[in-house]
Amino acid sequence: MENLKNIAPLADFDWNAFENGTAESAQSHAEQEQAYDNTLGRVNENEVVEGTVISIGKREVVVNIGYKSDGIIPVSEFRYNPELKAGDTVEVYIENQEDKRGQLVLSHKKARASKSWERVNAALENKEIIKGYIKCRTKGGMIVDIFGIEAFLPGSQIDVKPIRDYDVFVGKTMEFQVVKINQEYKNVVVSHKALIEAELEAQKQEIISKLEKGQVLEGTVKNITSYGVFIDLGGVDGLIHITDLSWGRVNDPHEIVQLDQKLNVVILDFDEEKKRIALGLKQLTAHPWDALDENLKVGDKVKGKVVVMADYGAFVEIAPGVEGLIHVSEMSWSQHLRSAQDFLKVGDEVEAVILTLDRQDRKMSLGIKQLKDDPWKDIEVKYPVGSHHHAKVRNFTNFGVFVELEEGVDGLIHISDLSWTKKVKHPSEFTQIGADIEVVVLEIDKENRRLSLGHKQLEENPWDVFEGVFTEGSVHEGTIIELMDKGAVVQLEYGVEGFATPKHLQKEDGSHAKEGEKLPFKVIEFNKDSKRIILSHSRTFEDAQRAEARAERAKARPAKSANRNNAASEVPAIQNQAATTSLGENDALAALKAKMEKGE
Repeated sequence: MENLKNIAPLADFDWNAFENGTAESAQSHAEQEQAYDNTLGRVNENEVVEGTVISIGKREVVVNIGYKSDGIIPVSEFRYNPELKAGDTVEVYIENQEDKRGQLVLSHKKARASKSWERVNAALENKEIIKGYIKCRTKGGMIVDIFGIEAFLPGSQIDVKPIRDYDVFVGKTMEFQVVKINQEYKNVVVSHKALIEAELEAQKQEIISKLEKGQVLEGTVKNITSYGVFIDLGGVDGLIHITDLSWGRVNDPHEIVQLDQKLNVVILDFDEEKKRIALGLKQLTAHPWDALDENLKVGDKVKGKVVVMADYGAFVEIAPGVEGLIHVSEMSWSQHLRSAQDFLKVGDEVEAVILTLDRQDRKMSLGIKQLKDDPWKDIEVKYPVGSHHHAKVRNFTNFGVFVELEEGVDGLIHISDLSWTKKVKHPSEFTQIGADIEVVVLEIDKENRRLSLGHKQLEENPWDVFEGVFTEGSVHEGTIIELMDKGAVVQLEYGVEGFATPKHLQKEDGSHAKEGEKLPFKVIEFNKDSKRIILSHSRTFEDAQRAEARAERAKARPAKSANRNNAASEVPAIQNQAATTSLGENDALAALKAKMEKGE
């Protein structure tokens, strides 16, 4: 009661208004609102401020910035930071102080974006470790959200080991380091691998310092390439080159090892500065040559598979890691060296004869032609001198034709032994490569593996008959088939060719004979041994003119002398007539003519 005495009534209180229900304080309602607003923080739209996370829902995050209402931000804007919790301070961008529902509209994404470029550049300069959210895959890597900026994470910078499945990283938040920024195009490149490498560098240095050549370690297959296999030795990688995987030939390392396979390897070499380690797998087993059959010797037959082909030969593996070379010259008795691919291919199973064997240098040469008899062994029995055979044209030279009678047996037809009558300047005028041709064995050189062959010898020598036909002084019709500076080639009957020098080509009217003209020619020289006939057209009329001149001179002499001279002047014509008569009556020549005409 004593306390109540000390309470004094308000002097200015309007009791009548209170009784009527219209009582108000001395301040107006507007003044009260103004006073309330003054107790709140002042905020401006399009401004970045800090706020406190009040709560986190499935779809929205409620943030208090000290304003009369809290702001709502989609939870998706915070997915880069899965550790976000109530009470955390975050930056927000004020988009609208009051929307249609009276709600404060905020954006965390825009707040980050407004300062993100400065933060990214600072992170690169300070080598700062930052967090980022992997949004999706892209060509060659991933897209990462860093401070609201889309940065590129190359596939090679995700981890120190090759990544086989990129999709498992989508939606994850990881730590990164900014490694490159393109200021002009606003491109940012980040790396997660750089963080791991920094941690592993110290471990690698420690591991390499303890390595020794010849040391055997257990490792895990980390990556397989066309040239070798990378092995994880527990923090440091080593390479097994493809040639050190197996003693045998390896075409693909996948044939020997598999990813994530654990195996023992031996250290062959290492470089502490470059941090390179060369490993071996085949060195853990004995060399196959050391286990090769001791009884194997030159002359023995072996079987194997062709593993490598080259133009000069084929490598045959007769046991894993033991190979022999079959040189192309040992594939066939033929002296026409071809490519080894004409005889064998990779994968062929072959039988061969050991030609040389060097166990110390681990070399072996093989041959397959030795499985057949040498065709030159009894050459004189199969191809005796004078025997007729069919051959195939293999090659031309200026002096003849090389032919093959069978595989390994070659011979030469000299250009002079191609035809009795035709003057062959080059073998290509007579035959062609690949054509069949009949031959006669003229001579055998067994030591040098050479046969001298002939083609014209299949027929008798017609020049024995021609000797009685084309006698000196006889006249025959011929056609000029080739005209040269030194003379003309004249085609006579029976396919025989003669030659006339320029001075013997002059015609009676003073002009010179032309190519293609058919004229009478007199034989002024016949040589059977060299098969040469020298002709003259001018002599056919010059001799008659000389005879007429002599006849005129004889008129002035006694009749007896004149008669003697007339008889002498008629001799050539008689000889020519006799020769012509002889030609028609000679049975051998008639048969030869028919044979040649048939051939033509």
